[in-house]
Order: sequence, then C-alpha cells, then structure tokens
Amino acid sequence: MRYAVKRIGEIPGVPDPDPGDPDWKPLRHHFGLEAFGVNCFVQSEAGGRLIDDHRETDTGHQELYVVLGGRAEFTVDGEPFDCPEGTSVAIPDPDVPRSAIAVEPATAVLVIGGTPGKPYEISSWDAKWTSGLQQA
Repeated sequence: MRYAVKRIGEIPGVPDPDPGDPDWKPLRHHFGLEAFGVNCFVQSEAGGRLIDDHRETDTGHQELYVVLGGRAEFTVDGEPFDCPEGTSVAIPDPDVPRSAIAVEPATAVLVIGGTPGKPYEISSWDAKWTSGLQQA
C-alpha cells in the first residue's frame, strides 16, 4: 500500500472484554506502519477511562497524545489537566506517570510513541492484541 485515507470511525476497533474500556483503534497495525507506534482510543461514556494509568519505563517510549474530539482529563505526574478537542499532551520522559478519562461522551485521543535513537519495536502489549487482525 502506498497510501490510505480513512476516517477513525471506518477503522475496526479491537474488542475488549472489560466493560467501560475505550474502543481501541490500532492505527499502526491497520495501516501497516512500522516506524512508530500510533493508536486511537475512543470512549463512548463521560467519566470512562481513555488511557490506563501507566509509565513507559520498560519501553523507553516518548508519547504524544492529541485530543481529536470531545474533552479529556489527563493526569500527568499527579497533576490534572483539562484537555478539550485540539489539545496536545507531550510526555518525553518515559518515567512520568500518566492517565486520562473522558469528560464528554465520544472523546477520542490519538496516541503516538517511540523510543529516541532506536528503531521502533512492536511492544508485547500491542502484539498480543493485534495478532490475527487484518490490515487496511
């Protein structure tokens, strides 16, 4: 594939058995991207979890989050941030804890990540969910 153009809603989500989890759109896998990690999470319910509380210490990933629609509340290093549509949250330090919840229904967050100075490697988290999925 030389290129693709799709709306987020056209990309199949990965089903998750936990109630209240966001709809995960595995963009990296769907488009066959190998140079960096990229996903989108869409939470249908206000108050629902968008991004698990985590650090990227093991992977060394720097991450950029972009609120594509709705409104999210990010908590970064213990500090809450109100993030309406169009807000970017950059976390270059992998050891910083981060999480996010949806403040409005249908909140969508784009997540881009990678490790500085290293070729991108698919994480075990990503690999366990995307095995058997179809690409675009």
